[in-house]
Amino acid sequence: MKVIIVGGGKTGSHLANLLMDDQHDVKVVDDRPALIDKLCKEIPSKCLVVGDGSAPTVLEQAGIRDANVVAAVTGSDETNLVITSLAKFEFNVPRVIGRVNNPKNAWLFTQDMGVDVSLNQSDILAHLVAEEMSLGDMMTLLKLKRGEFSLVEEKVHQLSPACGKSLRELNLPNECNVVAVIRNHEMMIPNGNFIFQENDEVLALGSSKSLPVFASQLSKPN
Repeated sequence: MKVIIVGGGKTGSHLANLLMDDQHDVKVVDDRPALIDKLCKEIPSKCLVVGDGSAPTVLEQAGIRDANVVAAVTGSDETNLVITSLAKFEFNVPRVIGRVNNPKNAWLFTQDMGVDVSLNQSDILAHLVAEEMSLGDMMTLLKLKRGEFSLVEEKVHQLSPACGKSLRELNLPNECNVVAVIRNHEMMIPNGNFIFQENDEVLALGSSKSLPVFASQLSKPN
């Protein structure tokens, strides 16, 4: 996969290394002198394009006409929106990702601005903190669809409603599905007759509204 990352700061350089480790063809675009020297030490020189990532000629130099994905991750929302619009509407890039720096600007990062996926770091972090506060010991492993759904892990407490009961007896919301259970370091895929035991580590995928119900079934009663 050919990926262009515009913005060589901490986010951009880390993303580039992750993708290169997976053998993707990556180009990082940036024009800040202070960062260029740093990037030269972190990524191969052939992966670095020095220039203004919001300029069409620079994007063409980076190979945007053949790119599968463009990620605009600069520290400026205005710049990121210019880049996403160019990538989608001028160069027809199939997948365009835009970083949101200021949560108040999140409403701008839409498909009308060429954004297929917007990454609002502040909003995601805030929701994670709030969720951990409200759901006790339940651990969020992965966020999907901009935080609408989550893959979570909860351990069965000996006094919980779930302990000693089958999966079908839990009566979980339709938007919450138990996908796996880890017991004694072995993973099991449960069916409706599966009986939960104390200290089972239960993985579930669910909507943000359904997960509190899931947590209440497996955790110690208040």
